Amino acid sequence: MRVSIPYNIVMSPRRLKLTDQIRRAVDRSGMSRYRIAKTLDISQATLSRFMAGKHGLTTVTMDRLADLLKLHIVVKHPKRKRGE
Repeated sequence: MRVSIPYNIVMSPRRLKLTDQIRRAVDRSGMSRYRIAKTLDISQATLSRFMAGKHGLTTVTMDRLADLLKLHIVVKHPKRKRGE
């Protein structure tokens, strides 16, 4: 028996790590990984390892990737309960 769960519950961006959200943005960008790697001046292997979750990227590379994909990081703090 297969159970279907609504997409917004399973893949809510609030529940994904930042790196997972960036991986998703790369996949949805429409750009080839070759083009992204060349633009960032990194090897395709480095980008591939990042996309597979096996390796990270430097903060400089992440910053360039965010600029390339026109991403903006928004930090939302959880609402505090009264009395905290």
